[in-house]
Amino acid sequence: MTFGFRGPLPPARFNMARYVIGQSAQRVPDKTALVVLAEPGAPPAETWTYAELEAAMLRLAGGLSALGLPPGARLLIRLENNSTYALLFFAALAAGLVPIPTSTQLTAAEAEFLMADSGAAAVALAPSMAAGRIPAGVRVLMADEIARMATGAAPGTYADTAAEDPGYIIYTSGTTSSPKGVLHAHRAAWGRRPLYDGWYGLMPDDRLLHSGAFNWTFTLGTGLTDPWVMGATAIVYLGPRDPALWPRLIAESGTTIFAAVPTVYRQILKYGAPGRSTLGALRHGLIAGEAPPPGIFDEWAGTTGRELYEAIGMSELSTFISSSPTVPRRPGYIGRAQAGRKIVILPVDGGEAPLAPGAEGLIAAHRDDPGLMLGYWGRPAEETEVMRGQWFVGGDLAIMDADGYVAHRGRANDIMKALGYRVAPQEVEAVIARHPSVAEVACAEVRVRDDVSVIGAFVVLRDGASGAADAITSFAAERLAPYKCPREIVFVDALPRTANGKVKRNALKGAFER
Repeated sequence: MTFGFRGPLPPARFNMARYVIGQSAQRVPDKTALVVLAEPGAPPAETWTYAELEAAMLRLAGGLSALGLPPGARLLIRLENNSTYALLFFAALAAGLVPIPTSTQLTAAEAEFLMADSGAAAVALAPSMAAGRIPAGVRVLMADEIARMATGAAPGTYADTAAEDPGYIIYTSGTTSSPKGVLHAHRAAWGRRPLYDGWYGLMPDDRLLHSGAFNWTFTLGTGLTDPWVMGATAIVYLGPRDPALWPRLIAESGTTIFAAVPTVYRQILKYGAPGRSTLGALRHGLIAGEAPPPGIFDEWAGTTGRELYEAIGMSELSTFISSSPTVPRRPGYIGRAQAGRKIVILPVDGGEAPLAPGAEGLIAAHRDDPGLMLGYWGRPAEETEVMRGQWFVGGDLAIMDADGYVAHRGRANDIMKALGYRVAPQEVEAVIARHPSVAEVACAEVRVRDDVSVIGAFVVLRDGASGAADAITSFAAERLAPYKCPREIVFVDALPRTANGKVKRNALKGAFER
C-alpha cells in the first residue's frame, strides 16, 4: 500500500482569502500585516493592519461581485507592482473568482495569449501595462476603477467555496512553444503549512522581507500568504534594486527572515558589505528559485553569522523539500521532504516503485498532497504525462540518501531557469525562429561563470545571411519578457541532434561551457 500525505487536511468548505487574511484579521486585527518600503531611511510608504487589509480586500471583493462575474470566472491581473496588486489577487479569491497573476514584463502578444488561453472574463489593467488585443466581451477594469472599489465599494463577503474549487492560475513555461496554466485549488494555501517549520521556522512575531515584487508568485506565496496565515508581518520593498541597499533595509525594517533567489544573496555579498553587526534582528535567510552558486552557504554564514536555508519546488506544488532551523543543512543536499509530505525518487524511464537510497531518478510527490495543483488549464494530455498512478512526477533529477536528504541533479527535461523564472526553450525558439536571418535555433541554459547561468540561443543562419547577434537580441526583446530573452547568441554551423532528429541540448551546454 502507498501512503500519501500524512498531515491534517483542510475542511471541505474553504476559502483561501478567508484563511490567509480573514482569520488573522479576527485574531489580531490591530497588528501590522504589511509594510511597503520605498527607500532606505524613509518612513514606510504604506503600513496596513490586518483589519485594514481585510476591509480593503472585502470592498474590492464587493466591487468585483457587483460586476456580475460568475463564480470561477478568470480575472487576468495586469497591474503595476504595488499593494493594489496583492489586494486584488486575494479579493478575487474572496469573491469566488479565479485570479491570474502575470509579470509586468510581459509583452502585448504574451498578455494577449494568456487572455485567450484562459478564457478570461475580465482583465485588471494599468495604463502602462501591455495588454494586446482584448477579446470582445472581456471586461476591462482600469487601475483607477480598482482603486475606487478598494475605498468606496460596498463590502462583500467571503464566497462559500470548497477546498477543491479552482482558486488561481499560474502561467508557466510548458513543454511546447506556449505557456501553460497551472490551476490551483483554494486548498493550495493550506498545502503550504509544512513550509512554516520545514523551511521558514516561521513564528507570529516574525517580520519577513521578500526581495521580489508583488506580482511574482514567489512573493505572493512566501512573502505574503505564509506570514499572513501566521499573523506575522510581511515587508515588501519597491525601490531601486541596488544590492548594496539590502543590508540597510533588513536592519532598518526589523526584518527577522529574508527571502530571495540565490543571485540576490551573491550580489549582497559582493556589493552590500554585510557583516555580523549590520543585519539587525535577522535570524536567517531563505533561498530558492534557482541553483545556488558554489560556496554561497558557507560564505554567507562566515560573513554574517546567519544560516541560509534552501528549498526546491515547482509551480505545481510550491516548495516541498527544504532545510530549516530544525533540519540542518547537509552540504550537497537541498534538505528533506517537509513533515507530512510523501516524496520518493522514481525511475526516469517509468514505473511506480521508488528507487533505493542513492539511486538517481525523478522527484515524485504523492498526488493527495493538498498543495498539489488541480491540473493544467485546458491541457489534459500534459496532466497525463506527469502522473504515474499515485505519484506526480516533475522534471527534477535527484538522489535521496538513507536519511531522506535529497540532492538535486538538474532537470530531466529542457526547462531553463533564469533569475528564478522557469522558461521553456521552445517558447524562446518559436520567437527567434521568425527572424528572417535564422534557419534553425535551439536554446539552452548555459553557465557564463561558476555562479551565473543565462539563457543561450544557438543559431544556424540562412544561406547568405550575415550574423548579427544584436539584431536577434533586439528582435527577441520586442516579443518576449526580458527574463525570457537570451543573453548569449552563439552562431553554429549545425545543431547537434540524436539519431531521431531531436536537438541534444546538453551538447549545446557543453560546447558553450568549454
